[in-house]
Amino acid sequence: MALTPKADPQLLFLPLGGTEEIGMNVNCYGFGTPDDADWLVIDLGITFGDDTTPSIDVIVPDVTFLEQRRDRLLGIVLTHGHEDHLGAVPYLWNKLKCPVYASPFTAALLRRKLAYDPDSAKVEIIELPMNAKFDIGPFALEFLTLTHSMPEPNAVVLRTPHGVIFHTGDWKFDPDPVVGPTTDMDALRAVGDEGVLALVGDSTNVFVPGTSGSEAGLLQNLTDLIAGCTGRVAVTCFASNVARLKTIYLAATANGRAVSMVGSSLWRIDSAARETGYLSDLPRFIEPERAHHIPDDEVLYIVTGSQGEPRAALARIAANEHKMVELDKGDTVIFSSRIIPGNELAIGRIHNRLVQRGVRVITTDDDEIHVSGHPAQDELVRMYQLIRPRISIPVHGEPRHLAKHLEIARDCQVPEGLLMHNGAMARLAPGTPQLVDEVPVGRLAVDGHRLVPLRGQVLKERAKILQGGSAVVTLVLDKNGKMVDDPLITFHGLIDDDEAAFVTEKIGDDIEDALDDMSHADLRDNEKVAETARRAVRRSLRDSHGKQPIASIHVVRV
Repeated sequence: MALTPKADPQLLFLPLGGTEEIGMNVNCYGFGTPDDADWLVIDLGITFGDDTTPSIDVIVPDVTFLEQRRDRLLGIVLTHGHEDHLGAVPYLWNKLKCPVYASPFTAALLRRKLAYDPDSAKVEIIELPMNAKFDIGPFALEFLTLTHSMPEPNAVVLRTPHGVIFHTGDWKFDPDPVVGPTTDMDALRAVGDEGVLALVGDSTNVFVPGTSGSEAGLLQNLTDLIAGCTGRVAVTCFASNVARLKTIYLAATANGRAVSMVGSSLWRIDSAARETGYLSDLPRFIEPERAHHIPDDEVLYIVTGSQGEPRAALARIAANEHKMVELDKGDTVIFSSRIIPGNELAIGRIHNRLVQRGVRVITTDDDEIHVSGHPAQDELVRMYQLIRPRISIPVHGEPRHLAKHLEIARDCQVPEGLLMHNGAMARLAPGTPQLVDEVPVGRLAVDGHRLVPLRGQVLKERAKILQGGSAVVTLVLDKNGKMVDDPLITFHGLIDDDEAAFVTEKIGDDIEDALDDMSHADLRDNEKVAETARRAVRRSLRDSHGKQPIASIHVVRV
């Protein structure tokens, strides 16, 4: 019997997160066939919960597709240290159990995140120098350092038997990034000269004309702004923006202010930065315990919470609940950060609480106090002029971002483009690039010490409880289904204490009426009794309070 010849290997691309959304980046490159390939993952990030996900702060991608192919999973390559690119590693590594490759600063951040996990020693972190060249399976990789809003943002050049892929990661062209080197334009041009099959690229700022601006340009603005402030000054920014920490420090000390950092994530970033040679030219920041004793007009606090996070330092300061930092009338808070879409309400609440305390609030609407870490339109055009790919594959954006990015690529004479979505598998080569398969994708919520489906039963019920409350009822019946005592009812989020007795009595009557309508046979069936009582409870509370809560019924026979 003749053997079926093995199919020629294909170069595959599969996003499991970060496409048609901003955040939770997971991009997979395969070599083989859709059913039989070696896989390499670039980035493994998280996204954050919002008002639609009560009690859930962190959301990670569902990587079941990779978990089922763990024996063919070659590794995870991290482009840089932002949470939406590496934050899921501590939660998902036990499902994947493959080496993790990262440059020094990114590796230092990852180790600090893993320090909270007793199993962290099992994670194999392969630390690579800047501009490293290394091989993983059929892929020959090269880190190519760009600029971004944190140290060591790497584009990844993947050289394969079918051509070169240029995966940008997060980037911008910053002529003076304050921390770290500028982009090596000659190196980018050399990659383009080599011939690039596809560019897989950041789409965050495709609607922004011009350029994103330089970090160094903020120094004078912040210095002048702080000079006009009286009392205490607090500046909030993304904790990971090491260059911004330096800029704020220089602006503060130019005005004779000592600089204190408030928030554990800031101190973790500072520690990783100094360990890897960044910020080494600055004196140590002051702990808030010491800064508490410095005169008001001689101190500046750098605080976490620029996105309105309820547990961050700024939220506690605004609520006057922080142990060490207090802001009042005459003080100033500067928001040196952009608003991430979806965080508007949370940030607005912080603004209002601060204003109510008499604190002056300054944002990017008032002054030029922030520059983005992502490329605007002119920078995208410049990148395409340097790399000159045959195929454009926009990622890291919502659908409107991806479509606009592809429009820009076509204007740059890129011959082909693919609009992708999470779970869509594309064959990039050989032949014409096209979608060839669809794999299941989803989101998992970090719920305490476990991962649960974001749209699963647990969180659906939690949302229902948040909306309608809950009632737990214990019925004591004889063997024939006759109530031998009043029901015991416990309410959660439904009833005030002063109305509990009346409502309990009414629900008891409604349950008894419902049981009276049941047949003798059904009254001996605990499941049917519980379902009848559950409906009676929900109907009674709907009529009296306009709510249909989660109702749990326990039947006890005596």
